[in-house]
Amino acid sequence: MLKTKDLFARRKERTRFKVRKLSNGRPRLSVFRSSKQIYAQIIDDRAGRTLAAASSVDKDLKGKLKTGATVEAAVEVGKLLAARAKDAGVETVVFDRGGYKFHGRVKALADAARESGLNF
Repeated sequence: MLKTKDLFARRKERTRFKVRKLSNGRPRLSVFRSSKQIYAQIIDDRAGRTLAAASSVDKDLKGKLKTGATVEAAVEVGKLLAARAKDAGVETVVFDRGGYKFHGRVKALADAARESGLNF
């Protein structure tokens, strides 16, 4: 029987494979969610570099947020990431949820980034 970490790794790889297959050269918006924080970055897989990043640990958000493990924190991270992506010249991305379900904090981050101008 597989352990939880192994099942998560399988889901993550399956999702990444589909995202890379459908990306058509667009950068990837990758989300990492821990029990206490949430992180997001826009990655150009062809060049192998990060174009923009935001997290609940950033100096811009640290004072605003009570904790980084809430839906409100995810919304703020999504807005900040979209603003930084616009500054970097990125408008269209592919959303990579990793092995996480698309609900809760992950969905809140995605919706906030969409509302702030990112297309995916």
